[in-house]
Amino acid sequence: MFTEESFENVVIEYLKELNYDYIHGSNLTRDNKEVLLLKSLKTNLININKEIPESSIDYAIKKIQNFETNDVFTNNKLFHKYLTEGIEITDFINGKTAYHTIKLIDFDNIENNEFLVVNQLEIVEDDIKKIPDLIIYVNGIPLVCMELKSTSREEVNIEDAYKQLMNYKKVHIPSLFYYNAFLVISDGVNTKAGTITAPFNRFMDWKKINIEDEVIDTLGVDYKNLDTLLYGMFDKERFLDIIKNFILFIPKGKILAQYHQYYGMKKAIKSVINAVDDDGRAGVVWHTQGSGKSFSMTFLAGNLIKDKRLESPTILVITDRNDLDDQLFSTFCSASEFLRQEPIKCDSRADVKQVLEGRKTGGVVFSTIQKFEEETGLLSDRKNIIVMVDEAHRTQYNLDGKLDINTGEIKYGYAKYLREALPNATYIAFTGTPIDNTDKSTYGVFGDLIDVYDMTQAVE
Repeated sequence: MFTEESFENVVIEYLKELNYDYIHGSNLTRDNKEVLLLKSLKTNLININKEIPESSIDYAIKKIQNFETNDVFTNNKLFHKYLTEGIEITDFINGKTAYHTIKLIDFDNIENNEFLVVNQLEIVEDDIKKIPDLIIYVNGIPLVCMELKSTSREEVNIEDAYKQLMNYKKVHIPSLFYYNAFLVISDGVNTKAGTITAPFNRFMDWKKINIEDEVIDTLGVDYKNLDTLLYGMFDKERFLDIIKNFILFIPKGKILAQYHQYYGMKKAIKSVINAVDDDGRAGVVWHTQGSGKSFSMTFLAGNLIKDKRLESPTILVITDRNDLDDQLFSTFCSASEFLRQEPIKCDSRADVKQVLEGRKTGGVVFSTIQKFEEETGLLSDRKNIIVMVDEAHRTQYNLDGKLDINTGEIKYGYAKYLREALPNATYIAFTGTPIDNTDKSTYGVFGDLIDVYDMTQAVE
């Protein structure tokens, strides 16, 4: 019988194989009202922040122990900022004011962090004791909580695992979820990940382990779904990359990239960086409608903005319809903290020109492609402009011009005007509609196909 205890042990063995340390919750010396492993936390923070006085590190630990609210979402959002950007501390040392940024994780040196999996950890809050199945700690911080249900018990399933975690969050042990990066639920056959704000139907499979893999068929009884998610999400380097670069907050909730968004945008980042030093054609991303393309574009923009190799690029987002422009602009605005700036919407070509002339770096700018037909000519010859074009295949053709047999005039497509306006920019295209292999126009303008997430994959 595949009991929950034996299932726990299976997951622990997977994580040990990925070089996570393991300890049973009963063997930890701790206050069971405290979800942080304080001794481990302080030891690791001293190690990561070697040049910073211990008093400043103590201040940082107090800051993440004591939040101003009891609201899980508010505290989780603030903590995620601390986790990814560090904690700003003002200290008084030898009569002088000192300013320090305390890093909670060393994202640059993966092995400089402590990865620990703990099972059966007793947590007491408001005199209620609960014991989550598995918690993954990094540097003494509980970043992932897993709830596992036995496949041998027909009366429980994966949705029961979800409901149990939500009860822990809302009622029993909410402080555990102040620090949570994401949650994992499994019944052995189905294994899914999601955030503290995600409804059950937004918990998703993770269907690839490595970026070059084909999507793994997770049907059947070989528990492929479990090992694909564990190997795919918990490889140490990928785990920290997901936490730092592929989680964002919007007013309504917390968004975790799905596997196709993560791997697709990792390819896109690489493609853009290569294209900046080449001919400016980064390629085409084909992710089917309903796949979260707006968030994929947001994840890409945020990662390009942070990438030191690009020296703070300006992101110009081009759509071909006002309603698409409004929708995409709204998504980007809701994630302004992830983008580290408020996006700007331009109502005319003159607006675009003014915005680009007024800055040498940075900025997330929105416009529709039709505005580039208002007049022609150079807008900016800067090289650090990344143009992200949505539904590219509909409007981006006809660089060379075609003869209008009625007027005798040569008619050009929007692509020509856009490239005349921004000759040194790098271009990447997104589409939710299939592009035929014989469609040389789109590939000719933007470059090769970067990533495909088609309808078949979406349905599965």
